Amino acid sequence: MGQEQSAIDENTPTETLDSRTVEAVGKYIKDGRAQRIVVMTGAGISTSAGIPDFRSPETGLYANLQRLKLPYAEAVFTLDYFRNNPLPFYILAQELYPGKFRPTITHAFINLLSQKGLLLKLFTQNIDCLEREAGVPNDKIIEAHGSFAKQSCIECKASYPKELMLKAINEKSVPHCLEDNCDGLVKPDIVFFGEQLPSEFFTSMDLPAEADLCIVMGTSLSVAPFARLPQFCTDRTPRVLINQEAVGGLGSRPDDVLMLGDCDTGVRKLAEACGWLEELESMWAKTAPEKQPKTDKEKAKKSRDEQLQEEVEKLTKEIEENLRIEQEQHQWLNKHVDNKFAKIQEETEKEVPTTPATQLSLNQEAQRQRLDKDVVVGSSVFGNTQSDGPSQPAKKLDQSQHSWLNQHMGNKVARLQTEDSIEETLQPASAKLENEANSESPSASQTEASKTDSGGGGLQHVFPHLG
Repeated sequence: MGQEQSAIDENTPTETLDSRTVEAVGKYIKDGRAQRIVVMTGAGISTSAGIPDFRSPETGLYANLQRLKLPYAEAVFTLDYFRNNPLPFYILAQELYPGKFRPTITHAFINLLSQKGLLLKLFTQNIDCLEREAGVPNDKIIEAHGSFAKQSCIECKASYPKELMLKAINEKSVPHCLEDNCDGLVKPDIVFFGEQLPSEFFTSMDLPAEADLCIVMGTSLSVAPFARLPQFCTDRTPRVLINQEAVGGLGSRPDDVLMLGDCDTGVRKLAEACGWLEELESMWAKTAPEKQPKTDKEKAKKSRDEQLQEEVEKLTKEIEENLRIEQEQHQWLNKHVDNKFAKIQEETEKEVPTTPATQLSLNQEAQRQRLDKDVVVGSSVFGNTQSDGPSQPAKKLDQSQHSWLNQHMGNKVARLQTEDSIEETLQPASAKLENEANSESPSASQTEASKTDSGGGGLQHVFPHLG
């Protein structure tokens, strides 16, 4: 955390603290010696909340005001410019208006001091009201430069309803006084250049002299009269600066402690030295806004990655469903064909003559004829390849199913061809039996005619590649 000691000679002894370190400050508080703590803050405690400070070269508020084409950056906070052109201020006010930002852990630390009864007064230059949102009581806060907490007419000073001010700021419009015969411009009670600071600031300027510890955070101490406040502390009052750089002459007294760096890191380290870190983190966590259910518009505004993920999940489900259906179709086809062949076998055994050789021949021929008819029926179900196009049910079968059916039918025909070979082997041995059966069985010409009538032999009219 940067430099944790005063800028004076290291051999200079302290008068109140045990040493010029954050640990010594923590001990000083834990020992109960800091019962009246005065805190002074500037824009630096709100930058981690997303609110820009005023003077940072690239990210400061004045740097961002260039887009408003002001004659000079500070003009937006001058009363004369506001009277003639109030719109730039309301454009800026929309970015700063309370409710858009979460208090930082530094704001929570100030509230923790208040809850422990140690906060005498908070002097702040900020107009963002984050101290209030963090829970610091209003009577403990001196808003030296005013704030958005109240609004009034710049002419008659009449107060103006908060809800109407919020509406005007959201619409980037300019509100006017509601009093009869006035119609003056209305603005938040923010102190513009040339305006007087709130009277309570001046009536409270003696409080630093009553403090037994002063903590200065996130301010350049470059704007009077606020910049003079740390000087009002007594010489024996320890002063702690938590800031990016040394400012305002702090570090010149024996009990000044400099903690150079960002404010959030500094207060965590100070809270740890006091034994409060866990309590502080818990308190700050409660300032986080509750997550609201997404509106229909928010749900519609999905990121490209979210949309892509949803498409992938949708396609995955469709593929899984198609595979399930395909598997069920394959199982049905397999069972259907097997049942057909079983039926053919059963009917053939009943119709063929009992002569052994004739039974072989006719059984084989009957199987072929039955198979031809079955395929013709199947073609009406699955789509005949010789028709103008597949029937409606056939459109539901993909190429893999047709390939499977072709292969399955081919295997069946191959089995029949094997039976032909067996018949030819048995023919010489059963010649006598065949001659006896000729008088009872159909002739070869009749058998061939039967083949011709059935479509040219087997499955060639459905699956030409089997020929």
